[in-house]
Amino acid sequence: MPAVLGFEGSANKIGVGVVRDGAVLANPRRTYVTPPGTGFLPGDTARHHQAVILDLLQEALTEAGLTSQDIDCIAYTKGPGMGAPLVSVAVVARTVAQLWNKPLLGVNHCIGHIEMGRLITGATSPTVLYVSGGNTQVIAYSEHRYRIFGETIDIAVGNCLDRFARVLKISNDPSPGYNIEQMAKRGKKLVELPYTVKGMDVSFSGILSFIEDVAQRMLATGECTPEDLCFSLQETVFAMLVEITERAMAHCGSQEALIVGGVGCNLRLQEMMETMCQERGARLFATDERFCIDNGAMIAQAGWEMFRAGHRTPLSDSGITQRYRTDEVEVTWRD
Repeated sequence: MPAVLGFEGSANKIGVGVVRDGAVLANPRRTYVTPPGTGFLPGDTARHHQAVILDLLQEALTEAGLTSQDIDCIAYTKGPGMGAPLVSVAVVARTVAQLWNKPLLGVNHCIGHIEMGRLITGATSPTVLYVSGGNTQVIAYSEHRYRIFGETIDIAVGNCLDRFARVLKISNDPSPGYNIEQMAKRGKKLVELPYTVKGMDVSFSGILSFIEDVAQRMLATGECTPEDLCFSLQETVFAMLVEITERAMAHCGSQEALIVGGVGCNLRLQEMMETMCQERGARLFATDERFCIDNGAMIAQAGWEMFRAGHRTPLSDSGITQRYRTDEVEVTWRD
């Protein structure tokens, strides 16, 4: 019964998780929160992670009721993500692996999300909508790869929402996306925004530029409220995501859809995806913020699958890569 310790720190979340044979034993997490109207810079985020990661490690072991002797493998996020935070976490993972004399595994962040989603929901072979601050992809498994059927051609949907939040000076606590979701529930007017789907791909930079350009004028003249803009942005970008996911499901003949990534805990997105799945006679699988948002357990779970399949990461190859595509990884642990 291998137990795997996972470190995640590719963006503003830092987490340490412990997974043993499909059971999440611990999953503590911290978030680097910046003032309204601002984003998070790599250097500042890395310093935040460095300040709390050892406390999180001890917290995870205590919560799991394990010691270093009980851990069989150390997994960490190799990429994709922000360079400085990734390096900070990789250094700690390498050090712990050497101090405890444990094998090391570099994990693809995107695959961590997918494997966590499959574990928690029980989905067998779903079409995956992966939506976060740094990634937007529609994925399906085939022949030992997670194949990308569609993706953003510019910025991720979460990045679009986060940058829109800065325009309206919406709080980053607990996250800009969550606060947009709450404001959108009070929106009453649908403002027409650019809808950009290009085949199987989507584009969010145009809609962001448009809303940045017109938001203050529309608010000043009373054409709409901040809540109306939040509502309109959500409805538009989520409709784009549902469209390309449904097209991928039709292509694959899939009867399962799985939403993963931080934006995936948005209940309105889940509602729109559920409607589409019901019309197709398919099932929707989704998780809550414990597992949708970046966390250490998802890296531990992917590491657990890789460890059992015989994967190991030598120290000479234990760096990080900011660009690490989902379909670069050979998925040897699935048939």
